Amino acid sequence: MSLNPEHLWSPVRWAENGGVRLAFDALTEGADGEPLLLATGLGVNRLWIPDGLCRMLAARGFAVARYDQRDSGDSTHLPPAPAGTPISALFAKRETAYTAEDMADDAVAVLNSLGWRSAHLLGVSLGGAVAQRVALRHPGRVRTLTSMAAVPGDISGLRTMRYIRMRTLAKFARLRFPDTPDGAVEAGIAVSRLLASPHRTFDERAAREAAVRNADRGMHDQQAQSRQIGAQWHGPPISAITRPTLVLHGEDDPLIKPRAGRAIAARIRDSRLVLLPRVGHEFPACAWDRVATEIHGLATAYASRQLPASAGD
Repeated sequence: MSLNPEHLWSPVRWAENGGVRLAFDALTEGADGEPLLLATGLGVNRLWIPDGLCRMLAARGFAVARYDQRDSGDSTHLPPAPAGTPISALFAKRETAYTAEDMADDAVAVLNSLGWRSAHLLGVSLGGAVAQRVALRHPGRVRTLTSMAAVPGDISGLRTMRYIRMRTLAKFARLRFPDTPDGAVEAGIAVSRLLASPHRTFDERAAREAAVRNADRGMHDQQAQSRQIGAQWHGPPISAITRPTLVLHGEDDPLIKPRAGRAIAARIRDSRLVLLPRVGHEFPACAWDRVATEIHGLATAYASRQLPASAGD
């Protein structure tokens, strides 16, 4: 399946939430399908979700769009905050730059700019927590929720420790690379290796090729990552989520323990948990078909039941 990246995605567009500009684009394939918005993880830009997976989703009837969260990619980067590392930000008692509500509202700003009254959401890692919060804060904008490789969206500080492998987070925090394109490539390779499943052979050549295509400096921007982690949630618990929910988690996730996925599924009524074998904190090609199939199944069930959007937006 040949790819032409220049024509696979629309030109970059911009949404605004207050003083924050959010970069987003849409897959040109399947543009008339069911709207599906992708939210990415800590510090990384929207290009980290593989094109191959996005095309599989389009083939299953989705119109796919993706965006850079604030403090990542081409979106607005905020001024430096006192908490200088992801670990110190994790244990901060209050946010210093913005709130988790702000980040949830960012996703809705993107939906508005896309002209989507509501959409299916797929959030990965930090994006999974953001997607959970969108379902709480703006339930009428969410058709279905898929949270992957995430912690419960209503926890912070010490309570997060039970779900995070602190040794991996410490290794992540110790990564040091020059703030150059070459440094971004090396950072991308190092992070890919750190987050891969130990039960698959790490393909360094493929990781390097991917990092060269997407030399994302967000991989080692600890100030930006700290601001994202430091954004705290003040809203209701995730047990209040009413939207149809799928929880995906890699069985071999070296960063977020699978018990986090189990906790989310246990607390959201009628949600479904799927553990992905031989998958770490990543999107390996071996999992694309399963991920796309599960998300399609959730959307199909939603459509067949004709579930109404919740009140509140």
